[in-house]
Amino acid sequence: MSLQIPAISNQGTSQALDVSELVFGQDFNETLVHQLVVKYMAAARAGTKAQKNRAAVSGGGAKPFRQKGTGRARAGTTRSPIWRTGGVNFAAQPRSFDQKLNKKMYKAGIRSIFSELLRQDRIAVCDDIMPSSPKTKEFLAKIKDIDAKRILVVTEELNENLILAARNLPYIAVVTPTSVDPVSLVSADKVIATTAALKQIEERLA
Repeated sequence: MSLQIPAISNQGTSQALDVSELVFGQDFNETLVHQLVVKYMAAARAGTKAQKNRAAVSGGGAKPFRQKGTGRARAGTTRSPIWRTGGVNFAAQPRSFDQKLNKKMYKAGIRSIFSELLRQDRIAVCDDIMPSSPKTKEFLAKIKDIDAKRILVVTEELNENLILAARNLPYIAVVTPTSVDPVSLVSADKVIATTAALKQIEERLA
């Protein structure tokens, strides 16, 4: 069984695209989608924060003063965390925040997102989205009838004119089927894709 993605066109002719129910007709799995978004955002974290523990700071090779008779609390090293130049307790170390999620769950989550986009009428096909020149004005004319603030454009390949025309527009992103990510899909008010791009997505998620 196939579903139809509505089409938009600036040339007056538009024809809906038949797509597979296996990819665009799945139930919305909120738990899985949340896990997918969290994984993607966690993997984007640098994880480069680092502090020095008592083993990494300099000094401390000898007892700073004698045990008794000074009137001060006894100390065995200047690297102790209670000293001003000492190490940090439970010092942060470089780490990876990436979370495990197998390919089967990833594909199921992306299918769930695309299916929900179709149900909410937030995805459309448009084959004349490509501007003939790298002019922002021309690209704006092509999307002027799209009632959305955040627009995600998915094309089968990166087009230089499209990238240059859209790069100065806030809340508009251009990606290929291989670089589509869950965060961009969820946050987009409208996803505009070419026919070839949607066919590639179907093949990848089938």
